[in-house]
Amino acid sequence: MKTMTSALAVLAAGMTLAAGSADAAVRLKLADALAADHPTSVILEQFAEEVEEKTDGEVKIRLYMNGVLGSEREVLEQVQNGAVDITRVSAANLENFNPIYQAFTLPYLFNSQEHFYEVMDGPIVDPVYQASLDSGFMGLTYFDSGARSFYTKSKCVETPDDLKGQKLRVINSHTSIRMVELMGGIPTPLPYGEIYTALQQGVIDGAENNPTALTLGRHGEVVKCYSLDEHLRIPDFLVISKTAMDKLTDEQIAIIKEAAVNATQAQKKVWNEAVDEAMQQIGEMGVTIVTPDKAPFQEKVAPLIEEYKQDPAIGQLVDAIQNAQ
Repeated sequence: MKTMTSALAVLAAGMTLAAGSADAAVRLKLADALAADHPTSVILEQFAEEVEEKTDGEVKIRLYMNGVLGSEREVLEQVQNGAVDITRVSAANLENFNPIYQAFTLPYLFNSQEHFYEVMDGPIVDPVYQASLDSGFMGLTYFDSGARSFYTKSKCVETPDDLKGQKLRVINSHTSIRMVELMGGIPTPLPYGEIYTALQQGVIDGAENNPTALTLGRHGEVVKCYSLDEHLRIPDFLVISKTAMDKLTDEQIAIIKEAAVNATQAQKKVWNEAVDEAMQQIGEMGVTIVTPDKAPFQEKVAPLIEEYKQDPAIGQLVDAIQNAQ
């Protein structure tokens, strides 16, 4: 009987130790406003799986997609206070937390996708990732969110004159608002989730976004024309809270950073495939696609670029990006 009792005691102790080991795993929350089936969301799932695998289960990342924990800005505020550990967020929302991100929201800063990748994969952006540490988080990597162009309910936008009097939804960003004003339109900041209804009810005449907004966001159901002026290439950033960093070992942090970079490279392929598919679907939805001359649009917003080049907070970064061609 004593032998059996001892064996049970050893077994119980082993089970307690195992449970303790499981509880010792660092559990991180990754929240995102994107839909779970969005191309970037798929990559974030792979990122979480890679981190768990390479840390032997010591770091587990649970995903909260579809905006269940709030909008991008709301989630970023939760990252600041440690309620959320990791999020993907547009530079347009990050500019409200650190002015250096304003550089990425300037129109026609990037001439092409190749120029965008050359800058974002290079050393130019390394200081940007560290710039928000005082705000409670730091950058891990970036994701391509495509080129943004105008889409409208009525006439196609082929010159800036076609924007006059048009109420256009924009991101709630100073640079996006100024951009549309300089082009002659009426900027109307709205949350992304309200665009479809606003277009449907005539609250706005159009919006601007990448092609997936017309397909995954179904905006192509209520607009007639997509004008590929490609005025913006605003990157998304994957950021992690300082609170989460403090929970991790140096080795775990290195694994997370490596997985983040791998996620970026995987996302490029998935994103480009999604854009190609979206462009085909847009045509099938009956939306007219036009490719206007970009020069008149660039001329209209040139004063905005020059204004920010004089800004001591981002002027050097803007120059470096423009010169990396």
